[in-house]
Amino acid sequence: MEKTDDSIKEIIQKAKKGNQIAFSTLLDTFWNDVYGFQILRTKNENDAEDITIRTFSKAFDKIDTYDETYEFKTWLITISKNLHVDLLRKRKRSLLNEMDSRGDEVKKVLDETPSVEDRLITEQNLANLLRDIKKLKPHYQRVINLRYFHEMSYADIAKELNEPVNNVKVKLLRAKKLLAEIIKKK
Repeated sequence: MEKTDDSIKEIIQKAKKGNQIAFSTLLDTFWNDVYGFQILRTKNENDAEDITIRTFSKAFDKIDTYDETYEFKTWLITISKNLHVDLLRKRKRSLLNEMDSRGDEVKKVLDETPSVEDRLITEQNLANLLRDIKKLKPHYQRVINLRYFHEMSYADIAKELNEPVNNVKVKLLRAKKLLAEIIKKK
């Protein structure tokens, strides 16, 4: 899905106003760029995916600070690169200290109303849906399971997974997109 510079700028403006569809569009448009960049750096699918999720989480959280004189993709890649450096430093520090000093804060965030993907997911036959969910990677299966079958809020999922709420939102958004693609391919 190739977007023109003008349409990307319009989508970014909508995202700055909190439009969830705009966030979703940005995620779809730039996911492969950021993920591809990280797969080359980390040579590890799990690290690349985790850093990519955290990149979008941070970018969406700080979208108001984006300076439009720069390319949006460049801004995302810079965030991604910095997160990778931070990860390397953290791993080095934890190896040196042999301590786990994690203290993630969980923000209380209100859940949004169901999106198009939410409605598509809930309209599917349960048996087919479960079969399709099993085609996702385990961490995506888990967030889908916690959200839709255990009906947990984003904050509760974040506590369960010991991750920031924004990471949970991005993982769930990505899981829903992948699941929707699987369902549409039938």
